Amino acid sequence: MDIQIGRGKTARRAYGIDEIALVPGQRTLDPILADTRVTIGGIEREIPILASAMDGVVDVKMAALLTELGAMGVLNLEGIQTRYTDPNPILDRIASVGKEEFVGLMQELYAEPIKPELIQQRIQDIKAQGGIAAVSLTPAGAAQYGSVVAQAQADLLFIQATVVSTAHLSPDSVTPLDLIQFCQEMPMPVVLGNCVTYDVALNLMKAGAAAILVGIGPGAACTSRGVLGVGVPQATAVADCAAAREAFAQETGRYVPVIADGGIVTGGDVCKCIACGADAVMIGSPIARAAEAPGRGYHWGMATPSPVLPRGTRINVGTTGTLAQILTGPAKLDDGTHNLLGALKTSMGTLGAKDLKEMQQVEVVIAPSLLTEGKVYQKAQQLGMGK
Repeated sequence: MDIQIGRGKTARRAYGIDEIALVPGQRTLDPILADTRVTIGGIEREIPILASAMDGVVDVKMAALLTELGAMGVLNLEGIQTRYTDPNPILDRIASVGKEEFVGLMQELYAEPIKPELIQQRIQDIKAQGGIAAVSLTPAGAAQYGSVVAQAQADLLFIQATVVSTAHLSPDSVTPLDLIQFCQEMPMPVVLGNCVTYDVALNLMKAGAAAILVGIGPGAACTSRGVLGVGVPQATAVADCAAAREAFAQETGRYVPVIADGGIVTGGDVCKCIACGADAVMIGSPIARAAEAPGRGYHWGMATPSPVLPRGTRINVGTTGTLAQILTGPAKLDDGTHNLLGALKTSMGTLGAKDLKEMQQVEVVIAPSLLTEGKVYQKAQQLGMGK
């Protein structure tokens, strides 16, 4: 039901991940029986988790390690890794400056031109280490470097921006990227995003997307919602885009996975996104906390270095454990940020969901007090869920 904001303006109520809860049904099952496999662009993964294409999260080594553990990492091809032959001194500088100097430093460092030969080298290095070469470009970057990615034979290409649509209007002097033509011509599957609405999700699927990314602004390091005032809370955004996926599959017979991107910190967040209809999730800050992550305990958004309008910041997430502990355990923390796969399997067992499709069908309730009810001591003592 629409809510009247004022005369002439109504709004639809939308819900975030923290406002909902999952309801157990009549059946439970042993978590060992829970099947968490997902297939994206013909690539099957045991863990339905993708590491975000952010410079503090994924480098060549992390992409290979994520593959080994059963997940997937996406490398940002317009970041530090393709601007500098040796990114380590640059990453050290980013981690060393204070809050006041950070924005200016990022704008300076990211002014270094992207080197096509480094795009090719990074993709080849990931593959040489046995990793899935999943890489990311903006639409403008795709128009410029798509042929380089094709030549390097990446396994998956993500076209990402704050909002991606098939109806982009440009000045006469600029030729916008034709997403339909691009998806047809690239030799590897192309994932498109981000979006938050039924209609745009449906259009991206019709354009040939191998999967779509859902989420505008919920990421821990993203400031787009504050800078632009744009976004839809993730629970509603995922549910709307998942409905588009079902309609598209019924019409065409082609199933396009939905990836919830951003705002996901704990195992419970992963579970709730899938229950809202996601097939997988993309996470940044939880992976940035891994000892192997390139960010030195820091995490920053893709739009942070913008020379005109930065829409991200650098946050100190610390280092809490190894990547294996964060993804598959054993957990060393009690706040839901370790053993994300174990949390998903245990939740599926509690809910009686044998696979991700059944998990998408579980009952969901509106529960704004879910994370605070009865947790007064945890909050007061900053323990567990009160951290």
